[in-house]
Amino acid sequence: MRLMRIGEPGHERPVLVCPEGRHYDLSGITDDIDGAFLAALADNPHLVPAEPALPEIDITGERIGAPVARPSALLCIGQNYAAHAAESGSEPPEQPILFYKSPNTVVGPYDDVLIPRGSKKTDWEVELAVVIGRRASYLDSPADAAAHIAGYAVSNDVSERAFQLEESGGQWSKGKSCATFNPLGPVLVTADEVGDPQRLRLRSFVNGEPRQDSSTADMIFSVAHLVHHLSQYLVLEPGDIVNTGTPQGVALSGRFPYLGPDDVMEVEISGLGRQRSVCRPA
Repeated sequence: MRLMRIGEPGHERPVLVCPEGRHYDLSGITDDIDGAFLAALADNPHLVPAEPALPEIDITGERIGAPVARPSALLCIGQNYAAHAAESGSEPPEQPILFYKSPNTVVGPYDDVLIPRGSKKTDWEVELAVVIGRRASYLDSPADAAAHIAGYAVSNDVSERAFQLEESGGQWSKGKSCATFNPLGPVLVTADEVGDPQRLRLRSFVNGEPRQDSSTADMIFSVAHLVHHLSQYLVLEPGDIVNTGTPQGVALSGRFPYLGPDDVMEVEISGLGRQRSVCRPA
């Protein structure tokens, strides 16, 4: 199942997306694609009826929002690809590195990204986002993680490296929580349709030039490991999002220039879609 939210910010409507490109209105089933809906869907996989039972709609010209309404938590894993850790000047971590982004950083997959005032080091990061569908606390093993995952989406963990590393005071959140710093979507693809999340290709482009090209197979800590691990330290709620790390090929490596106004970021993951964000000055 592929889920989408359309409409202006704060007024998005839930939509079911079908493989042939048709769209169906879900507002008779739920007001929004949020934690309550995802929890209900986890308990009743047949909550959403077959497409012919839903009203078909035309979304031409509509804004596409993030496929999940504002999460209660946006958790991120740092340096989860060995090559990215190396380009960052670090050894691969022995334990998952956790940091938080403000949930209000989440925007639509085609919304503008704002370069912060005073920024000289704004960077892109294509990531696999895990969307939680069932409350997870003290899971017994990584094998239990799958039952708590609603699905997956494309995420861009935009970062300001000077704020993150030079002006941080020891934490990363200053460089991660600037307005618009987490384009998400275009769709939430349910876990049953994605299959193995460790076999997905991730790519990013800036102004049409390739930057990142890797696979989730290269993660140091798998999706199942991360969800189990996090559940030992905090409670994951339905609708929460876990950004699982980015591969090599970011500007922090020194191989590419940082982002500036009018630059265009495009990020994609196989089977999950593609984003396009234009950078604008804040």
